[in-house]
Amino acid sequence: MAFALNTYPITFRSKFQNGNWGGEYIKKPHKSPEEEAAMNEDERFKLQSSRNFYDDMPLVSYTSQYGLACFEGLKALPQKDGGLAIFRPDQNAARFARSMQGLKMPAFPEKDFLEACTEIVKRNAQLGFGPKYKPEWEKDSFMTADSVYLRPFTMSEGGIGVNLSSEPWVYVICTTVGSYFTSGSSDAVVTDMIRATPKGTGWIKACSNYVVSAIAKSEALKTGYMECVFLDAVHRKYIEEGSSCNIFFYLKSGELVTPGLGDTILPGITRASIIELARDKGVKVSERQISIDEAMEESRECFVSGTAAGATPLTSLTYNGKKAVFGDGKVGEFTIDIRDTIKGIQYGKLPDTKGWMVRVI
Repeated sequence: MAFALNTYPITFRSKFQNGNWGGEYIKKPHKSPEEEAAMNEDERFKLQSSRNFYDDMPLVSYTSQYGLACFEGLKALPQKDGGLAIFRPDQNAARFARSMQGLKMPAFPEKDFLEACTEIVKRNAQLGFGPKYKPEWEKDSFMTADSVYLRPFTMSEGGIGVNLSSEPWVYVICTTVGSYFTSGSSDAVVTDMIRATPKGTGWIKACSNYVVSAIAKSEALKTGYMECVFLDAVHRKYIEEGSSCNIFFYLKSGELVTPGLGDTILPGITRASIIELARDKGVKVSERQISIDEAMEESRECFVSGTAAGATPLTSLTYNGKKAVFGDGKVGEFTIDIRDTIKGIQYGKLPDTKGWMVRVI
């Protein structure tokens, strides 16, 4: 995984108190990116690690004890003309507010979310933190390209009894991230673990949802797979999600199918963008239940989607010892087209006709 615990120097923090949200931009210890790179490993580790500590935060809280928190993930991407732009941050702002409301927290205002995200990217870029566009990224359709990863998240006030958070903090940090999946295997396996149950928090980007995903993904990796896929909790036959991403099947009939949204599936922003782009291309898109049998027997292509994953192809899916290979084990033409389209828009190679990119610099 390409995430690294090396947050940029400028962090945003807000606290809900007395019925209002306050906010501040915090500048953590740093040197220039070049100076940090030239330090020895121990010095660099100590400096970069210091940016991950806040002495005035409670150790015991509803977040640390019970996982009561939610988060977002979005990217600012280097543009071909030299700038930086964030992909659809308004959608992340709206989902973050819904997640907080779902966890019975006061929602962070969407306008404050947008301002915080654009401002910390801009301020860190002014300090030299942030990747620059590289033409060689175009050779592999930006699959190995860098970007600025923004992580807004909540932290509760101090507390030890099982309870809700009425005065949470909101943080926004950013760091550089590269390709999410490692090169090599693009095989997936169906896990027997359950990610989410009806009437639960599967539709919320809640931190606790990712515990099962992390365990299932680690088991898949140990057995040589790149990804795991979850089935529904009730019937145990309908596909829901990957470990931390939505999933699509391009059927032999020409129909593109992705599981319909409900209270067990996260409404992905990349997912929604792919649906719109596919329909623009004249493809029939269905948001509906798809059984594991239909997916394995009728699919010609398969890919997963997400902020980190983008549109990443899966060339096979294994279930109960049976393996379905898509496209003779090669990445399909439709998957390539969708991947190249969304990446091209994000990195400024293709025109942004939908107004999805919010310019930072």
